[in-house]
Amino acid sequence: KRDKRMADKGKQGSSSDQKPADKPQNAGRRVTKVSNPTFDLEGYISNYSGFTRIQRLAFIGERWEEGGAKALKMAVEELKKTVNTIFYKELYDNYRAAEITGIPKDQEWIDTTERKTHQQIERLDAEVNQYKVHLVKESIRLTYTELGAVHHSRGDLNMAFKSYSRTRDYGGSPKHNLQTWLNIIKTGIEMQNWAQVLSYVNKAESTNDGDKLTSAKVKCCGGLVNLEGKRYKQAARKFIEVEAELGQNYNDVIAPRDIAIYGALCALATFDRQELKKKVLDNIVFKSFFEAVPQVREILTDFYGSRYDKCLAVLDQMRSDLLLDLHLHSHVASLYQQIRSRALIQYFSPFVSVDLQTMAKAFNTEVSGLEKELSVLISEGSIKARIDSHNKVLYAKAINQRTSTFDKALKMGDNYQKNSKSLLLRVSLMKYDFVVRAPQGGQAGGKGKDKGRGQEGRSNDS
Repeated sequence: KRDKRMADKGKQGSSSDQKPADKPQNAGRRVTKVSNPTFDLEGYISNYSGFTRIQRLAFIGERWEEGGAKALKMAVEELKKTVNTIFYKELYDNYRAAEITGIPKDQEWIDTTERKTHQQIERLDAEVNQYKVHLVKESIRLTYTELGAVHHSRGDLNMAFKSYSRTRDYGGSPKHNLQTWLNIIKTGIEMQNWAQVLSYVNKAESTNDGDKLTSAKVKCCGGLVNLEGKRYKQAARKFIEVEAELGQNYNDVIAPRDIAIYGALCALATFDRQELKKKVLDNIVFKSFFEAVPQVREILTDFYGSRYDKCLAVLDQMRSDLLLDLHLHSHVASLYQQIRSRALIQYFSPFVSVDLQTMAKAFNTEVSGLEKELSVLISEGSIKARIDSHNKVLYAKAINQRTSTFDKALKMGDNYQKNSKSLLLRVSLMKYDFVVRAPQGGQAGGKGKDKGRGQEGRSNDS
């Protein structure tokens, strides 16, 4: 029996040893492939630095049909310039880098690099323990910050987040706290931990002392949080308020071209015509971000000028590029649909009736497809109209001005009656001195005395 149990245990061990070798961790995850993007990969990725540069290369490599191997190869080469062994191993285990790029895993480099970083971590742990014994707060804060940076550089984002969080108890000034918040926010974005990012963005906004560069960084992170939460209007407001001082100073998180694209698309999807003109097209600071992506300026001017066919055509050309964007890819379909719906609403708003064939030509689509889109908007209440399917005409619903006027008059009467009753009640309370006063001299008896006097006056008067 003992020999049998040992034999069974050996079989189980051998089978468990073979499992993870052939099956990547993300084998069950479906990835949508993208074809024919218009950007130049080298030029595009030069806008970024640090870990976000590697993250974007890996993201593109996983999804780009034709150039995925090139992007993954660049990611492997970039990682070999760093000490990020954790993400390097993830590329080979989860992204099949060896199979796609033909570059074998460099285990010797992994072992050598990890040995050095572990020695560094042990030294910093010993230092922070020594500083804790002597209660040297500033040295503890600096050592925890350095420890977080080491964990971040090797790709251990969870430990980096914990190390940065521990510096909160040793911050000596608002400036120190603000730097801590920014480190935590950056790590949280890379971890996709948006709940924590939102919390620390709010803290950073309340802590900032007016520095424009810091303010711009915090607004960018706030925009990313709202974008991820599909709060597109709030995201647009954050991005269009980013100060020009940002420049290339935050490209380890976001590039100026991203601010222009994210802000413009969110504004087109949610802003009305006047808001788009005032806050976007006439915003001199935000327009400075368009230099990297002139197509965005073209889209905005065409949309505002009611040239919807040109606007939507340029958006279609950009679709593949946006589907390869690390933060925007999951929002492209939703944003495009909202932009198109808003264009249809604005096109019809000045008319009493519109010929569907003319409208279909303006939007470069078929009449049958346009009817389906309009029927959805009508059912949602976004367009108050009806479709004449036989004559292919869209008619605006006539508003009964007489009924509308009566409704307004009745509403005003109800409001007047409510306000009058509230005013009479207040006057009555003041007349009979039925009020609550603060206790005098910190004694609780004062409140009871006033209350009793008010009640007595009320009974005598009655």
